[in-house]
Amino acid sequence: MTQQTFITDQERSACQRVANAFASLYDQIDIVVKDAGKYGFVKLYCFEPGYGFDKMTTFTNSKDLFDNLWQEWWHEKVFTLAIGTPLLELDYPEILGALPKKKQRKIMGKKAYFKKKCRKYNDKGDLDEREKIYH
Repeated sequence: MTQQTFITDQERSACQRVANAFASLYDQIDIVVKDAGKYGFVKLYCFEPGYGFDKMTTFTNSKDLFDNLWQEWWHEKVFTLAIGTPLLELDYPEILGALPKKKQRKIMGKKAYFKKKCRKYNDKGDLDEREKIYH
């Protein structure tokens, strides 16, 4: 019997770099991303103490994983800025639009930061040898 694999080695490596790049997000909200072997990577979320994670999404494509984690980061950042203000009544894009242009650019610039971070780290979360000379 042949064993079916749902993710290529190249995508596994890329997904691991994405998961490592967004590691700081996992401390901010109740999500975690883990390697699920031949099935790809899973994002576990909606944690309930005493029960565990209520929801899960599986990824076999690093671009999809990046886009999903970027949206998580973006929503968390915009929501946090709106807490305690009338902005909380608005949708996420409206909240962002109500912020000063400098703040908007800083938030949206983070996407490029995360993309660069994905390229910098190897599968183990260590700084890639080629990048060590820059730090």
